[in-house]
Amino acid sequence: MITPPYLQKGDTVALVSTARKNIEDNLKPTLDLLEGWGLKVKIGKTIGLDYYQLAGTDEQRAADFQEQMDNPNIKAIWCVRGGYGTVKIIDRLDFTKFRQNPKWIVGFSDVTVLHSHLNRMGIESLHATMPVAIPRATDEAKNSLCAAWFGDALAYTLDCDALNHLGKAKGELVGGNLSILYSLLGSESAIDCRDKILFLEDLDEYLYHVDRMMMNLKRNGCLASLKGIIVGGMTEMKDNEIPWGRNALEIIEDAVKGLDIPIIYNFPAGHIRDNRALILGRQVSMEVTAETSKVVFE
Repeated sequence: MITPPYLQKGDTVALVSTARKNIEDNLKPTLDLLEGWGLKVKIGKTIGLDYYQLAGTDEQRAADFQEQMDNPNIKAIWCVRGGYGTVKIIDRLDFTKFRQNPKWIVGFSDVTVLHSHLNRMGIESLHATMPVAIPRATDEAKNSLCAAWFGDALAYTLDCDALNHLGKAKGELVGGNLSILYSLLGSESAIDCRDKILFLEDLDEYLYHVDRMMMNLKRNGCLASLKGIIVGGMTEMKDNEIPWGRNALEIIEDAVKGLDIPIIYNFPAGHIRDNRALILGRQVSMEVTAETSKVVFE
């Protein structure tokens, strides 16, 4: 995997929207944060555009992202928010110059489209909090993004969750939003699970949808080929009038039972305030004991 150059003070970060619109005047906390880290900011042309739910037309969103990828003065692209729409522009993007001079692509949720696509290209990316979430993000979430961007050591030690599967594993970290990963299956951006450590999170899904998606991963061989699993926030899940009968974590546990691999549940990443940075594409080691869970990025 190719690691984009780490940021240095004075570098410029571009803020764009590849999906849902951001027309509110809500970026000052993010601008202040980046300034405090010694970074400069370029506001993309999609910020403020209003095309129904989206931050401009597909052509406008693709053109803005393309401009930031091709601009050698931009050292990182930070997606302002998720929602839906990144998949509508991924095939419009030309990654020729980006391959020659990769840079950090940062975000989560719908940005999983970019993470998965870049992973298949052999380039690391950052699953981390986004600008619209900065006012409510924990210090740990913000500091972990800063550490990942500037190349500092990144490791997490957590209390053991009752659902965890004990064990050790080492492998490349892949994944992101479960719904997005499910939607990409069969495409050029589809996740490759072989011998990987899979991270999953999701928001606002019906519980039976979660079961459907996990069954797909199980039936296509993804789960059986993994070295480990990290499950982040499964947030604000919905149920039907006739209940499904299991919560999201229990649904995942049912799909993975019988796998002889370490599994961490309730990892602090996803649609939660404490959304810790994860370097997707990076080799990680995970160790799950009865007392603690450790995830260390090489």
